[in-house]
Amino acid sequence: MRIGAHVDSADPLAAAAVRNAEVVQFFLTNPQGYAAPQPRADADALIAAEVDIYIHSPYLVNVATPNNRIRIPSRKLLLQHARAAKEIGAKGLIVHGGHVGKGTDIAVGVDNWRKTFAYVADNGGFPLPILIENTAGGDNALARRFDALARLWEVIGEYGVGFCLDTCHAHAGGEDLLGIVDRVKAITGRLDLIHANDSRDTFDSGADRHANLGHGQIDQDLIVAVLRAAGAPAVVETPAEGQAADIALLRAGLGR
Repeated sequence: MRIGAHVDSADPLAAAAVRNAEVVQFFLTNPQGYAAPQPRADADALIAAEVDIYIHSPYLVNVATPNNRIRIPSRKLLLQHARAAKEIGAKGLIVHGGHVGKGTDIAVGVDNWRKTFAYVADNGGFPLPILIENTAGGDNALARRFDALARLWEVIGEYGVGFCLDTCHAHAGGEDLLGIVDRVKAITGRLDLIHANDSRDTFDSGADRHANLGHGQIDQDLIVAVLRAAGAPAVVETPAEGQAADIALLRAGLGR
């Protein structure tokens, strides 16, 4: 079970060394923009590194939405980031499940996810695993409540999509962390990555605000228990100044 952190994209390997991280996650572009990723000068070093690489897609990606002005650029951007992530040896691309907005049946979003995989298949397919991440809030979100997640997986599970469980998002989204790994696997059949984050806000708040472990509303032993049950790699997406301590805490809790 390898543990690391979400870091700045400028020099992720140096950031990993500072944190004693075995895994790094980062953005390839501004997470609030639609710019296509560009080739990286450090691609060979990233491929050769012993550190595992994961890429997070931009926050603006929402392939579930019925809004064509967002959905169509989103699916194109998702494929661009998948290809760029593959070029640097990444093990997966994380993307939020998205939402359809207030008053729209999530069945619309589910079908839009299906259309995304069909679009990608027509354009060569995804070259690496796509890991859908649960979210903390959003009107009619597809991956906040697990009943909606189950509806999504019934349609897209056949495409080999993976899952990324964020502990802060689950807590803030109203999903109890106790026994959550079993509930996820009952839906998805797999759990590929953990985002091991504390939450600044209360249970079911809908607020996506991460805290360093032991500095928020979640019992840190419960986060460790999630990692132990999952047996998957973990990334802390917590404030940078406390990430080394967060990684050390998780390792100690797991007896490493």
